[in-house]
Amino acid sequence: MSTEPAPEPGKGRAANIFDVARLAGVSHQTVSRVINDLPNVRPSTRARVEQAIAQLHYSPSPAARALVTKRTRTIGLVTPGISDYGPTSIAMHFNFAARAARYNVESVSAPAGDPKAIRAVVESLLRQRVDAIVLVVVDVAVLELVRSLDLRIPVVVAASTARRSPMIVSIDQYRGARSAVRHLAEIGHTRILHLAGPRNAPDATERVRGWRDELAAHRLEIVPPVFGDWSAASGHRLGTELDIEPGVAVFVGNDQMSIGLLSALRERGLRVPEDVSVIGFDDVPEAGYLFPPLTTVRQDFDTLGELIMQKVLIAVEEESAVTEDTPIPTHLIVRQSTRPIDDD
Repeated sequence: MSTEPAPEPGKGRAANIFDVARLAGVSHQTVSRVINDLPNVRPSTRARVEQAIAQLHYSPSPAARALVTKRTRTIGLVTPGISDYGPTSIAMHFNFAARAARYNVESVSAPAGDPKAIRAVVESLLRQRVDAIVLVVVDVAVLELVRSLDLRIPVVVAASTARRSPMIVSIDQYRGARSAVRHLAEIGHTRILHLAGPRNAPDATERVRGWRDELAAHRLEIVPPVFGDWSAASGHRLGTELDIEPGVAVFVGNDQMSIGLLSALRERGLRVPEDVSVIGFDDVPEAGYLFPPLTTVRQDFDTLGELIMQKVLIAVEEESAVTEDTPIPTHLIVRQSTRPIDDD
């Protein structure tokens, strides 16, 4: 076979697999084996093909690659149609992990609490022949729908739940909440209120469960939680309505609601932490720069994104393997919005 350089593709025409084969002096089947990382190609031949690919700026067709590998190297990502810190952070770090693994991500948003819309989005991704589907779930009804899905491709779910499942990847909201309440109890607080997230949010449900169980472990009074919607506005509204007096501590469902609560307490003449201790959840980038800097529970979204991708890779490339659902631990970040109750 001739090893003379292939003519440069004309303007307006991208290089194809035959151009690469001519330039490298190999068959187009050998080029295909290199592109798809298949065995039985000599290192020197592989290097020659890769050099030709780089010289011609060749980009293989995803459709052609799929015919060979039976995979598209594309993952469908279904996210809720909201801009909350948690879901957007999960999606971002999953995209980073997928790119590092040389997978493409087809992202689609759907209404957060609409199971029918979620099902329609999943069906559209199946028609695009994705290799797997990842769902970021923030509503209990959608979580139940996902549990009932019976698809021919792997499904991985980012969601908080007390029910363990190999398909679920999560951060340990329950123990994160317990660590927050434990901190407040250990610094002397005996009345610990909870501003929770939405009733239908799995994260909020697990945080309420952790708050209640830790209060019970310390034999402290359990006052019914009040529910917000994750926004600073709802934290402010609840902060103006709650029966809060000096000596009380408040465990808030997320940092955004904590921001609203801090504002409401200032308006009421209550000082944080001198009169009221406040602890949030998430550790958003702004948390350390609030007044006072916010004690909170940090979630490791970077690790969560990597773990989701790892579970996808195992499901796609090792079909018989089964992985466990081991929640990622949280970390308590103590700043200046909490202090021992007997400090002057």
